[in-house]
Amino acid sequence: MSSENNNFTAWAGVENGKPLTQVELTLKQWDENTIEMDVTHCGICGSDVHTLDENWGPTDYPCVVGHEIVGVVTRVGKNVTNLKVGDRAGVGAQSGACHECEPCLEGQENMCQGGIVYTYSSRWPCGDKSYGGYADKWRGDYRFAFKVPDNMTSEIAATFFCAGITTYAPLKRSNIIPGKSVVGVMGIGGLGHFGVQFAKALGAKVVGISQNDSKREIALELGCDDYINASDEASMAKYNSGLTHIICTGTSPDFQWHTYFALLKVNGHFINVSAPEWQFPGMSAFTLLSKQIKIYGSGIGSPKEIEEMLAFAAEKDVKPWITTYKMSDVNKAIEDFRAGKPRFRFVLEN
Repeated sequence: MSSENNNFTAWAGVENGKPLTQVELTLKQWDENTIEMDVTHCGICGSDVHTLDENWGPTDYPCVVGHEIVGVVTRVGKNVTNLKVGDRAGVGAQSGACHECEPCLEGQENMCQGGIVYTYSSRWPCGDKSYGGYADKWRGDYRFAFKVPDNMTSEIAATFFCAGITTYAPLKRSNIIPGKSVVGVMGIGGLGHFGVQFAKALGAKVVGISQNDSKREIALELGCDDYINASDEASMAKYNSGLTHIICTGTSPDFQWHTYFALLKVNGHFINVSAPEWQFPGMSAFTLLSKQIKIYGSGIGSPKEIEEMLAFAAEKDVKPWITTYKMSDVNKAIEDFRAGKPRFRFVLEN
């Protein structure tokens, strides 16, 4: 089952505004810290579209996006300890780190300061480009590939490696107390629907928050105990100083801090995992001081947190709502994604 073939086939962005094109490219150089796998599934993430559209800066085309990857391991290097040929493995938004800086040595490789490698639109230390999962193969560092639990299907597992960890990790770090914490989830979408389920599984009362009533029934179906229509004064007033945590997975450009801080209790947490194209507004110092609010952001999670999340999700039966597309229908999937059709994650399948 070992392979010396360094080529792979992918659906790549070749130019801004153009459809993805099927091309043959070269995998990263092999070393003994490397695994290779045949990709079976890859989730579609908002980050993929932002990168293809150059919303966050110039993209180094050709670019193969996709950082919610699951596949079957076909080759392992001599240093690989966590996976063997035949295992199902998953890869998220990060594929490498320096392993030498302070955050890395403290087990926070996702905060690496010395050489983080993102799964696509990045470079390996050897200079090779990193390529994502809209492809038939993936090759990369075993320390950022994780065994998929036996009781989790591959299409379900794929979405945990970005959307899942992005919501699980900050909620787990934020001292949620079962039966006491009340978590508001802003945005009932690809990230938010995970946020609802994880907060509920961690023992919190969960309140969905959106700009109108269109997501109310879906929020309750996902497990929310209540719902706030942020455009309705009475709905907002009901939870004045009523939430211990807010996790912001998405909001509109008219966002104002004080509107949502009003919902938080003293010493409340405002956790942002959203990365909009627009900037958050300024803030009055008194808005911040009045309740001793803690504001922090979070992106992805450490390898340890990913392993912990997979076990927790398998135990608690946390499951995303997904729609699958054939990998060859990727351009249709991207078109539907842009049209706002996901309820709530799209997954490509080889």
